[in-house]
This record gives sequence, structure tokens and C-alpha cells, in this order.
Amino acid sequence: MTRGERLRRAANWVNLSTALGLGIAAVTRTPVRRGPHGLYVGTGYRPPLPVAGAFTVGNVVLVRGRAPGTQPLTAALSPDLIKHEAAHATQYAALLGLPFLPAYGLAAAWSLLRTGDPASRNVFERRAGLAIGGYRERPVRPLRARRR
Repeated sequence: MTRGERLRRAANWVNLSTALGLGIAAVTRTPVRRGPHGLYVGTGYRPPLPVAGAFTVGNVVLVRGRAPGTQPLTAALSPDLIKHEAAHATQYAALLGLPFLPAYGLAAAWSLLRTGDPASRNVFERRAGLAIGGYRERPVRPLRARRR
């Protein structure tokens, strides 16, 4: 683990976002184990929301797919997706934890308004890497019709 990853891990414990992520995993009965880059990875997440195949809360990545038993986590989470979710963990640390959630919600709403998609113009998804997160970039729509 790099110095930056250790710092991010400590920050996300202090700001309570990792505790929230582990709490979500416990409530949803999603088994968690240590993953790469100082992350915790829970596989087999079942609730319908959020719709994404994987999402991050603090240093906890919750994934819909499974990596049973001793199988490597890459069976459920590709190296690119790990990199994408690690970037979100860093964003939690940068925004001091839980304030990331409403900030992300506003960014998703803006993206939805501009493109019809919650990721394409979402600053957090763009900085984490749209393509490696499994997102397609959609064109920007005008906010209102032009006058003639």
C-alpha cells in the first residue's frame, strides 16, 4: 500500500465514510474482505439501489458480482474498475467523507439534466474515469430550445 493509500484509508476512517460503508455491507449481508489499495471489497450486494454494478462508500467497494471463497477479487472486480472505485474512495477523503454523498447527488442530477444519464457529465465519474468505470459518454443536450 502506498503512502497516499494509507492516508486515504485513515482519512476515511476518521470521517466515518468507511464505517458507513461497512455498516451498509452488514445491513445488506454483503460479505466484505480486504482488497487491493487499502480498500475493503464486499461481493454479492443484492439491493436494487444504487443501480450500478459497483459503488463505493469511503474505502468500501460494494459489488453485485461474487468472488466466492478464496477466489481472487478480480473474479468480481476488474483492475480497471478497482482503479475507478479507488478514485471514488479518494474523492470521499478529499470531501471529508459524508459530504461526498450530497455533492455526488447534485453532480448526478446535473449530468442527468444535461445528458439524460447520471454519469456522463458527473464531475466525480469523469475524474474517476468514465470508460474504466464502465460508462459511455453521452452528448450534451441543450438546456432550452433556441429562439429564432
